[in-house]
Amino acid sequence: MEPFIGRRRELTVLRRALEKTARQRFDRPGRALLIRGRRRVGKSRLAEEFIRQAQLPHVYYTATGQTLGEELRTFVEEARASNLPAASVFDDKQPGSWHDALSLLARALPEDSPSIVVIDELPYLIKADPTLEGVLQKLFDKEFSRRPVLLLLIGSDLSMMEAINTYSRPFYQRAADFVVHPLTPYDIGEALDLPPAEAFDAHLVSGGLPMICEEWPKGGSLWTYLEQALEDPLSALIVSGERALAAECPPEAHAHQVLNAIGSGQRTHSNIATATQGIPRATMNRALQLLLEKRMIAVDRPLSTRPSRDSRYRVIDSHLRFWIPFIGSRLTDIERGRGDRVLERIRLSWTSWRGMAIEPLIQESFRRMDGLPEPTGAIGGYWTRSNDPEIDIVGADREPIAKQITMLGSIKWLENRPFDQHDMKELIVHQSKMPGADTSTPLYAVSRSGCDVAGITHITPEKLLDVWR
Repeated sequence: MEPFIGRRRELTVLRRALEKTARQRFDRPGRALLIRGRRRVGKSRLAEEFIRQAQLPHVYYTATGQTLGEELRTFVEEARASNLPAASVFDDKQPGSWHDALSLLARALPEDSPSIVVIDELPYLIKADPTLEGVLQKLFDKEFSRRPVLLLLIGSDLSMMEAINTYSRPFYQRAADFVVHPLTPYDIGEALDLPPAEAFDAHLVSGGLPMICEEWPKGGSLWTYLEQALEDPLSALIVSGERALAAECPPEAHAHQVLNAIGSGQRTHSNIATATQGIPRATMNRALQLLLEKRMIAVDRPLSTRPSRDSRYRVIDSHLRFWIPFIGSRLTDIERGRGDRVLERIRLSWTSWRGMAIEPLIQESFRRMDGLPEPTGAIGGYWTRSNDPEIDIVGADREPIAKQITMLGSIKWLENRPFDQHDMKELIVHQSKMPGADTSTPLYAVSRSGCDVAGITHITPEKLLDVWR
């Protein structure tokens, strides 16, 4: 089995939930967690590692999107082969409904000691049988909550998994929501033995996906990894993007075209329309809405004390942000064994691409950072249609329309040039054009290679990485 990377916090949450099932004072010790997260983010691997460490009776069932009858047969096979103490209740049984199958499962669980049940890819089952939510609610109340069992319900369809725990749905308040995020830059740096700046580079390429990080050579540079991965058409770097698009991108062909336009650098509505010429404007707008609902893209708006209708779209998954322009458009080269061509193209575009791609990650780092000027409660960026000014980091008391701008910052993420006097002058000019800012607004420089000027707070890669600890 591949090495297990990070996830200390997530494993702690699962252990605490399991501990609650063993407390005798609860009349209903059973607990349920709705675990959601993007595909390939490591939800299933996390559950497997948790089970391995817990060493308790368990059953792990993964739905595959087959017919109801096929899913039930597979479920029974998994339950019958499990180490549940009364798994034999499934012998010679072939239930015809989820109610019957889960009722048998309840009988197979120990009544006086903890156990774990995992149902993976739950959205597949609900799509095939919409009554399953009501069945889960009835049997959880009647059976599972009365046993010391931890029920883990896992799904990658983010909008559906969120909806399960809303007021109008049968399973409302039976389970706690638990989101599994990609590995953090700190996780990656620690696991791969990378310096802070290189840990951020690795995050931009991998998106924090464990399957990519697991094949990254320990201590290996970005270019060492890319050279190795681009020579292998079956590497996680190559296949994960294809699988994500196949599984997550809405089936409407136009959504795929719109996502490719955004991932290739077209961030404004008009630029996306130009890049997808031939798609009617109304169709493009529907595709954008679908991608927003699927949490595949986000829309950013300028943060200032003035209302603004400007907006910019971006791909949320940072691995897809890398994959779409560099890998997805060059798959035929890779399949022909010409990964060297793809690598050269990445080298030529890397500095300019990274300068844009790192911004959302650094903004998220600032949201986690202590010691920012009071009363900073929101972090974003600011721009106008003419990009004069364009400010990488804006701190404010609230969003989307601030009452007070608390700080401004500039990002210079270059290997061999520090933040210098020229950069400082440019930031001061932008400060003078920023709605809500004045000469007393604190200034920050985020630089990969040091800072050569005074009068500004310098944020190093080490400081950025530390906030993810």
